Amino acid sequence: METSGGIQASLAGRYATALFELARESNKIEAVEKSLATLKAALSDSDDFRQLTASPLVSRADATKGVVSAAKAMKVDPLTENFLGVLAGNRRLGELGSMIRAFTTLAANFRGEMTAEVTSAHPLNAAQVTELKKQLKTRVGRDVSVDLNVDPAILGGLVVRIGSQMIDSSIKTRLNSLAHAMKG
Repeated sequence: METSGGIQASLAGRYATALFELARESNKIEAVEKSLATLKAALSDSDDFRQLTASPLVSRADATKGVVSAAKAMKVDPLTENFLGVLAGNRRLGELGSMIRAFTTLAANFRGEMTAEVTSAHPLNAAQVTELKKQLKTRVGRDVSVDLNVDPAILGGLVVRIGSQMIDSSIKTRLNSLAHAMKG
């Protein structure tokens, strides 16, 4: 399988590739993607879950029990649940966010899509996401899946990364440019 962008060069990429291969062999790519989206939301919304994945003070056994218990509560698929157990056992839970991004890229490539990392100041609704995908498809000439992130620090607008391209229409960048221009 071709892995663009040197995904396998990173630790997170190697784990994501292993998970992707298992998901592909068992025809569970969509189920794993859905589960990973749930985990991504938990990482951003739950301080407890984030601390469980990041704390070096939690023992391997406790991390495994905690993350598998959380996975059951979030109703993630069995493959993803087992993957979390392996990560906890290998002390790699801190890389979960990077692994999720790498898996999303692999799944999009598998479907013939490109992945755009989109950062907005506020969560986008379904209509906005649909319109954004349409605009990005027009720009790049093929289907685009979006990895949505929220960062209130950009104040407004969007920051979109597609491969090596970056489109920054955030208010923060515009204000910084204006301030720089005024300094002369």
